[in-house]
Amino acid sequence: MLNQDKKINLETRKARPQTLASAFGGLLEMFGARVSDADLANNWGRVVGPDISKISNVVAIKIGRDKKFNIVLRPKSPAFALELSYKLDEIKTAVNKYYGRDATGKITIRK
Repeated sequence: MLNQDKKINLETRKARPQTLASAFGGLLEMFGARVSDADLANNWGRVVGPDISKISNVVAIKIGRDKKFNIVLRPKSPAFALELSYKLDEIKTAVNKYYGRDATGKITIRK
């Protein structure tokens, strides 16, 4: 799956230095590959949609021994913790769909 409809300008320079992970993440995104946990954190709103992204923040993403992502979420308000717990299956499905494989291990909600 290639992102051929995107126009990427390689001539523009970032104002600040980039880490290798973000630079390679941008390069891999040009080819349609999604491999890093930083990619998930940067595109959280696009992955899970506006309903979930406006009530949650990604706090940490850890890769377990089984090579699956263990995602830690923090609700933007304590009142949203219960709503997030109801949407865990939806979040897991959206992340797996984004990566094209069974990529999600465990999702934890911290208040």
